[in-house]
Amino acid sequence: MNVEQLTRELINIESITGNEKQVALFLQDYLRSQHFEKVQLRKVDGDRFNLFAWQGAPQVVLSSHLDTVPPFFPCSEDDEYIYGRGACDAKGIIASQIKAAENLLAEGITGIGLLYVAGEESGSDGAKAARQYQTTSRFLVNGEPTDNKLAIGCKGALRLRIRVSGKAAHSAYPHLGESAIEKLIDILAELRRLSLPAHPVLGETTYNVGVISGGRQANIIPDEASAEIMFRTVSESAEIRDMLERLFGARSQFEYLFDVGPLLLHPLEGFDTTVVAFTTDIPLLSNWGDPLLIGPGSVTDAHTDHERISRRELAEAVVIYSNIVKILLKSTETHSIREASH
Repeated sequence: MNVEQLTRELINIESITGNEKQVALFLQDYLRSQHFEKVQLRKVDGDRFNLFAWQGAPQVVLSSHLDTVPPFFPCSEDDEYIYGRGACDAKGIIASQIKAAENLLAEGITGIGLLYVAGEESGSDGAKAARQYQTTSRFLVNGEPTDNKLAIGCKGALRLRIRVSGKAAHSAYPHLGESAIEKLIDILAELRRLSLPAHPVLGETTYNVGVISGGRQANIIPDEASAEIMFRTVSESAEIRDMLERLFGARSQFEYLFDVGPLLLHPLEGFDTTVVAFTTDIPLLSNWGDPLLIGPGSVTDAHTDHERISRRELAEAVVIYSNIVKILLKSTETHSIREASH
């Protein structure tokens, strides 16, 4: 099975977050057929698993995630691209990492691991579980769509839910009630006027009001409203939290749902570099060694109804991952990406 065939097989297994079991089972069977020394499913919760495979005591681990965002749609293709949910985020990446590992093993190179986790798209449950594993790994090469460029920085993420209370009343007599929705709108308008932190490498802090809900029906003054907000952070979250808590004050209740800080990563000589605005599981996998971030595909195609990955980038990624592993294995005595760069 070549990298394109493996990508198609993976895309056609629905694995929306929470439903990763079948793709994990498929990869377990496939990697065993390729004679990896150890292939293990490790339980995350319920019927969800991470997959960890290795050959020799792993010094370099290639990693990505098993889950996708909804909705599922199966594989299709044209002369240039393979389409489908997870094509670039991250099933094409998994396929290219596995084919790179197979090529390395065929050359007699060992000390390689593969780690594929559940739940990266919502809560990072798999990465939190993998943080507890005992490992010999000195380097983690995480796969996300970076156009096959080595990321030297990625933003953090801070997600929160805000709730506002009001007083219900008949809409014909609005003076008898208090609209929670209008209160929420006022708060969000003030949020738009905040001056948020910036960073010379990572750029500006951004945010998205992704979910708004509230009210019962049009003829009732709404007594409740809520919003979920995702910040892409370039500094420690305490700075943003302080700003938000001053903004919200006693006007609302709020809770933080997810918080991962930004990262600056070391480059390797000879690789094109980029900075990405998305967040990865890397901060939760610190026990797996010095991190790198690279993968085929464009993040602008991820999470869309036309998600795709090019055949050219898939083939290039197999070579890129192979070369990175070789460079890092040579540097394991120094345990330093800086040394690997020279």
